[in-house]
Amino acid sequence: MFDHCLYFNTTALARVLEREWTRAFKPFGLTPSQAFMLRAILARPGLLQSELARELVISRPTATRSLDGLQKLHLIDRRATGGDGRECAVFPEPGALAMHDDLNAASGAVTARLKQLLEPEQFAAIVGSLKQARAAVV
Repeated sequence: MFDHCLYFNTTALARVLEREWTRAFKPFGLTPSQAFMLRAILARPGLLQSELARELVISRPTATRSLDGLQKLHLIDRRATGGDGRECAVFPEPGALAMHDDLNAASGAVTARLKQLLEPEQFAAIVGSLKQARAAVV
């Protein structure tokens, strides 16, 4: 009935992927969204909150809530910048630095498994198509 429905098929895929990533990041006590955000912070310490929101394609209030959660876990530190009083730079704390390699390995394992299931070329094509679709409808 919904074979040709973009909404149905993308949300069905999103639910399956959410379960995969939840399992991968559960040992770290992180949700998938927290883990991806933390990985972005670890990759670029000092990233501004607005830059982080843009990079993760989320709203600033969503970024703020996610950062609040990571800060409660003592994984990040927010530091005021000299400019806008509402803007801050985000830095990883020692606990985040300690899990950096393992977090990347867990993520890499899920990606490798999905590439094996889908074939690497198909995986790349799907990701590319999804990015193009997102850009077209934004």
